[in-house]
Amino acid sequence: MSRKKVFITAEIFPEAKEILSKHFDVEVSAKESLTEDEILENSKEIHGLLSLITDPITKKVINSSKKLEGIANYGVGYNNIDIEAANEHNITVTNTPEVLTDATSDLAWALLMAAARKIVPSDEFTRVGKFTGWGANLFLGADIKGKTLGVIGAGRIGQTFAKRSLGFDMKILYHNRSRNRQLEDELNAQYVDKETLLKESDFISLHAPLTEQTYHMIGENELEMMKDSAILINTARGPMIDEKALVLALKQKKIWAAGLDVFEREPKLEEDLNTLDNVVLTPHTGSATYDTRRKMAEIAANNLVRILNGEEPLTPVN
Repeated sequence: MSRKKVFITAEIFPEAKEILSKHFDVEVSAKESLTEDEILENSKEIHGLLSLITDPITKKVINSSKKLEGIANYGVGYNNIDIEAANEHNITVTNTPEVLTDATSDLAWALLMAAARKIVPSDEFTRVGKFTGWGANLFLGADIKGKTLGVIGAGRIGQTFAKRSLGFDMKILYHNRSRNRQLEDELNAQYVDKETLLKESDFISLHAPLTEQTYHMIGENELEMMKDSAILINTARGPMIDEKALVLALKQKKIWAAGLDVFEREPKLEEDLNTLDNVVLTPHTGSATYDTRRKMAEIAANNLVRILNGEEPLTPVN
């Protein structure tokens, strides 16, 4: 009996191929960032697909993949996959939640602290030999201890991010689709509407999923509500912020700074965003630690093994 076929769209940790190869014939793409046509070409005869969050798994791809039974996305997000089309063809879709919670929370704090203390321009200033000695007004930053932290999205990552504020004695405000009693009990966090959070927070961090409701949830009006000393952090999804409005707000000093790991039209940046010294930019590396990415690979592979063997996957999303 011939073995089922699996296609991995990029070279990830070898554990994924090792797990899958015990059960199936596995092919791994030699390049990353495949186009829709390249995925189409490689998915016509496969039973399982292990994809990156940047891969366009469109309705066209799904409709042309006559044998496809499961799609395992290597990441927590899955807005790159046409879930409706997958449902129509009884194709199971999975992701890799929870395992990247700590790593993403850590990066959000790294961005917050780097933006608050002007780490990037300070580093550049020092590297090019401009540092000639201690200065009373050299790169004055923002204090963190005792300030108000606003968390939008109180799921796994948002809650873990908020917990890391304990050492800074911060007041925590949060906004979510529903109340998180655990967050309130453990951290004395206050559930508020979005407008109150934006007006009162010194630091605002986004941790909600990208939906029709959260698209451009931070735009010109919301940026106007924020303190001129506010720092905005986004490690969730780029389109949650109107990037053009953010660039203008940063230029006009309507807010103090921003730290961004994700972008509205990723990997393209809004014009002038990369020229500003009050924004810290990282290339969508929220989960980019060795341990986290290895665990993600193992979860994605084991999800496909279970799907193709007729078992319930570990982390289904449909």
